[in-house]
Order: sequence, then structure tokens, then C-alpha cells
Amino acid sequence: MSSSRFSPALQASDLNDFIAPSQDCIVSLNKNSAASRLPIKKKQVVVSTKPPEESVKISLKDCLACSGCITSAETVMLEKQSLDDFVTRINSGKTVIVSVSPQSRASLAAFFGLSQSQVFRKLTALFKSMGVKAVYDTSSSRDLALIEACNEFISRYKLSQLSSDKEVGTSLPVLSSACPGWICYAEKTLGSYILPYISSVKSPQQVIGAAIKHHMVEKLGLKPYDVYHVTVMPCYDKKLEAVRGDFVFSVEEKEVTEVDSVLTTGEVLDLIQSKSVDFKTMEESPLDRLLTNVDDGGHLYGVSGGSGGYAETIFRYAARALFNREIEGPLDFKILRNSDFREVTLEVEGRPVLKFALCYGFRNLQNIVRKVKMGKCEYQFIEVMACPSGCLNGGGQIKPAKGQSPKDLIQQLEGVYMQDVSVSNPFDNPIAKRLYDDWLVQPGSDNAKRYLHTQYHPVVKSVTSQLQNW
Repeated sequence: MSSSRFSPALQASDLNDFIAPSQDCIVSLNKNSAASRLPIKKKQVVVSTKPPEESVKISLKDCLACSGCITSAETVMLEKQSLDDFVTRINSGKTVIVSVSPQSRASLAAFFGLSQSQVFRKLTALFKSMGVKAVYDTSSSRDLALIEACNEFISRYKLSQLSSDKEVGTSLPVLSSACPGWICYAEKTLGSYILPYISSVKSPQQVIGAAIKHHMVEKLGLKPYDVYHVTVMPCYDKKLEAVRGDFVFSVEEKEVTEVDSVLTTGEVLDLIQSKSVDFKTMEESPLDRLLTNVDDGGHLYGVSGGSGGYAETIFRYAARALFNREIEGPLDFKILRNSDFREVTLEVEGRPVLKFALCYGFRNLQNIVRKVKMGKCEYQFIEVMACPSGCLNGGGQIKPAKGQSPKDLIQQLEGVYMQDVSVSNPFDNPIAKRLYDDWLVQPGSDNAKRYLHTQYHPVVKSVTSQLQNW
């Protein structure tokens, strides 16, 4: 797997602790011995100590939390996030559940010339023919994440108005947290000065993982460790997100991961093409409604916005909750230095009271970070995505057809994305309402914070790693 498939933020030169394979691992994995130098050459890396049976494996999780070596996405253990492992888990008798992102559906729809609804039903049929128990929709978990993000923004906005000294953790702007490339970059490079500004709400991938492993398993009569949960995502960075230690818990002394594996859109296309079926003409299956945004008539619904609609949803909610302004029609996002940096403003009596921004791509991201660090950021909320053009342009998406430019493909994906999907308000989602009633209580509750929120950890560079990077 080439590191170029990851987002630009994860290819930055100062994130070389898992980008460019060259140097040796200098971190001791055995507390009782000196550090062993470990050549980073193979996908599975083993450090041998004496006696041999005490050998230790380095996992992707270890490398994400470490600043002591230079490895590569290609050299780290990603064999647990592959098509082969997916098929093996199904054949092993595990209860496999798949959650599909709307961005991946759009990419497949554009490739096959189908609608999102057709793609979703055909994917459901394909996965179930292989032995998958249920296929869900991360649009449902995105609505939960948006509700929590709206509640969080209002709380932090009000606290910032009361705080004269801009207390850490309550000050604005709020920076969105759905992009794992941005989060990893912030933790490894920006450190403690930027992390308090990042929203604590989990991404839709991890929200649906929490819903399935902490709550839905009971309705299915299963134990969390009996379920193998796979997501289909537009982004390789999501593989990194899934292995974060914050998203692992224990049940009956067994380690359980909210999301066990991530397949990219391109990998699912490989799966489809490996089957002796014509995907365009294959039969469709009814959608699993338990965690899927589909109404009684079988129509999909969700928010607009190919990267989750965070800025738009929170802006509308804040305008109503804080200033009693109901915004009708599309928001007027103004393009600034480029199409990946846009802003929208709410004025009350001629005075700007809310100012939000969309910030996509590493170059724009660096400019925003610089302003936040200097205390000169004029925005209250920023939707941050590491990839130019956002999630529809994720590194795991299907590549442009021969003769098609990347720009043309993005325009095609933007057209397909909401083609047969009704725009809806997350607060009206019956799935979200049911999950709050049965499990979470209400937005911002203790249960919601326990299961739908997370925390971030600055990675401190060791002296040794800094010397090695000279």
C-alpha cells in the first residue's frame, strides 16, 4: 500500500514516523531490555528477544502512538484491514456487520452509472450473499454525530461569551473532528496548543461502531466480541482511526474494537470485480432499516455536504438557537483564496454574529492553524478536511476513468451524492430519536459523552527520534 493513498496531512514531511520507510525502530518493546534496532522492511514486524518465545509484534496502533522511528503505511500491519481478512472472518462463523459511507456509495454509483439507492441495495445483496448478517448506513451515525456537535458548539459558544480569559477547552473556534488525517496530524505535529479547540465528537465511523458494539448487539442477542464490524470508507486514513486505543474496550476480559476493519471504496470495487456477477444487473436486496437512513417508502435521506455537512448543519442550528434566525434555502458560502476555503456569515442588525468556514486541503489547513495559534482566527467553527475537495476526493475512492480529469470526477460525484437522497434535519431522524430514548438519554448527556465523544493525545517527540530526523 503506497503512502500516497493517505491524506496530504499524513504525507507531510514532519509526519515521517509512518511515511517514509528507511530507518530502524529504536523504541524498546521490552521493558527489561535495551532497545533493539528493528529494520522496517516487512508488513509484519517482529522484534526478537531472548528467549525467542518472548518476541513482540509492532502493530499499527503502536506506530501511531510512537515518534521514535520512520516506518511506512506499507510496512505496518494492515493485514487485518484487508479483503482477505474480511472473507476469512465471514467464513470463520463470526457475525459480520458492514456499515457503508454515503461517499463510498457515490463513488460506486458514478463508476457503474447507477443511483446511490441502487448501489446500496446491490451492495446489500452482494454482502449478504457472502454471509454478512446486516448492512447499515453511516448517514444514520452521522446524524447522531451532528446532533452532538450542535449541542457541543452551543455549549462552547456560551462558555466563550462568559469567559474573559479564553479558558483552554472552552474557547472558540471549534474545529471539526471527523477527519482522521487531520486529527493524526494535529496530535503528532501541532500538539497541545491546538487539540483543545478540536470537537470531542467522534466521527460517524466511530459513532456507528459505538452504537453497534455497545448497544445494538443486545438487540441482536449477541456479545460485542462475537461481532466483526467492517466499514466501507472513502479514505485510507480511516484505517488508522479504527485502531486508536480510545476506541477499544473490554468485555469479560476480552478486547473489543468498535470498528474491526475498514475497507476503502476501491477495495470494495476489487471485491465486486472478483465475483462472477454483473453488478449493474444483479438483483437488489431490501435495506436493513435498524441503522439505515431509509424511510417507509424505501427512499434514502440525510444531510447535504460531501464531507458530512458539519458547518452547514451547525450554522443553521446555532442561528436558530442563539439568534432566533431561521435560515431558508442554501447557505451563501463565499469562496476566498480558493474553492477549498469558503466562509459563511450570519448578520443580525447589520452586525456579523456568526462566521463559519470550510477548510479543505493541507495548505489551507496550515493557514488556519497559524491563525488559531496567533489568536487571530475570526471563525467560530471550521469544518476541517485534510483532502482537497473533502471526503468525496478521499484517497480510497475509485480513480478517474481514462480521459477523465480529477476535477471532472469530483463534479460528477457532487452531482451523484444527493441525486436520489432527500435532505433531512438530523434532529428529525427517527433512528437518532430511538437511540437517545433507549440508550443515550439526550444530547450531551453522560451516556452521550461516554459513547459518542473522545479525547486527543499530543505525541511528544523523543530526543532520539529528533536526532535521527536530522
